[in-house]
Amino acid sequence: MQKIYVKDVILKCQGKLILGNEETELIDFSKDTRTINKDDIYVGIKGEHFDGNSLYLEALAAGAKGCILNENVHLDADLLKKYPNCFIILVKDTIKCLQDLAAYKRSLYDIPVIGITGSVGKTSTKDIIASILGQKYNVLKTEGNYNNHIGLPLTILKLRDHNALVVEMGMNNLGEISVLSKIARPTISVITNVGTAHIGLLKTRENILKAKLEILDGMNQNGALFINNDNDLLHEWYLKNKNKYKIITFGIQNESDYMAESINTMPEYSEYITKINKEKHSIKVNIPGPHFVLNSLCALSLGCYLNIEVNRIKEGIENFHLTERRMAIEKVNDITLINDCYNANLDSMTMAIKYLGSLKGHRKIAVLGDMLELGDFTEKFHRLIGQEVVNNKIDILITVGSNAEFIKDECLKLNFNKNNLYAYNSNKDAILKIKEILRKEDVVLIKASYGMNFMEIYNGLKEGI
Repeated sequence: MQKIYVKDVILKCQGKLILGNEETELIDFSKDTRTINKDDIYVGIKGEHFDGNSLYLEALAAGAKGCILNENVHLDADLLKKYPNCFIILVKDTIKCLQDLAAYKRSLYDIPVIGITGSVGKTSTKDIIASILGQKYNVLKTEGNYNNHIGLPLTILKLRDHNALVVEMGMNNLGEISVLSKIARPTISVITNVGTAHIGLLKTRENILKAKLEILDGMNQNGALFINNDNDLLHEWYLKNKNKYKIITFGIQNESDYMAESINTMPEYSEYITKINKEKHSIKVNIPGPHFVLNSLCALSLGCYLNIEVNRIKEGIENFHLTERRMAIEKVNDITLINDCYNANLDSMTMAIKYLGSLKGHRKIAVLGDMLELGDFTEKFHRLIGQEVVNNKIDILITVGSNAEFIKDECLKLNFNKNNLYAYNSNKDAILKIKEILRKEDVVLIKASYGMNFMEIYNGLKEGI
């Protein structure tokens, strides 16, 4: 295990030690006094609604070994006397300090570091890659939604005796992935696709492509880039740049290094055939839907690149577990709930509806809420989702939210049965209606942007059916 100490914060982050010992080892970090554990290092971060720097005494009282705080914080010298064995470091910018410290920690490890970005599928791809690498390595991976300028450094600072790191990189705007890439310095980069997430801020898909390609900014010069060759913008970029980088492609439609054939999608899983070293292999994915075929194919190609045995790659794919609230399929009293309510954009919403529509012999109910952060594209993209609902022959549609009104309106324009269409402004009203109309063997898709709090609908249904 590569260790870091208080003196490293002083040296790498221009910190000023106010209290404590320079030789104190820093192991676990926290930015939340509500969940902090004994001997954690508390990092005070100023948020939109409160200043975490002011909570240093709460952190110390909860057992923190020390605190890294902004230099303008007011310290109570008398109260600090109660914690003679703790340390206090002041820095100019706690977030920058966290990033610099993580970059230093990363520099101490000569291991495979996989950085993953994309408009859709980065979390599930991360989960499958980590499962495959786990067959050979001791893997640290991004947990939950820790994929931003604070979460990624906190993940890297968890490195102990790991010999592989898998990190997810999210963004809202240009320049953000570049920062993350320069901290993580991936030896392997993955771009799952370029879609429409955050198009309200970035205006065009071409700008989204530019933002995703920032993952190359910190990549090792001998590193490899894995891309979804079926994505139109990535395919076009690949054709222009295939001689400039070491690029490995995966796909179903366009000729790629790794391809899925004979795809068979079942209600609970998918199967396909792929060639590895010219030999055909059957691959089973324990999550259904064609997009998970692509995600697993990406992970498979990366496993082959790292010389993991084929049987272990298969085992990693079959046994991976999705991060919570992403296409989690659960049967409750003869009702199938598809919990995909962590987030939503045009691409992920379309994929989820297509999967729901592919199920045979079940009544299909789509509970859809607002897709947020679409800006000028809000009406257009919600209407496109309405078209997907009709085209995929969804039986019942329930919408929640003002933006989702465009989904409802488009469905009515396309002659969707108005008796099977319900629109609400609150999750509670939607729950009541769903419970009223449910029948045995129904399949219910629950999907919206995170800000719509559709976990309330999922939990309400799970507890009441």
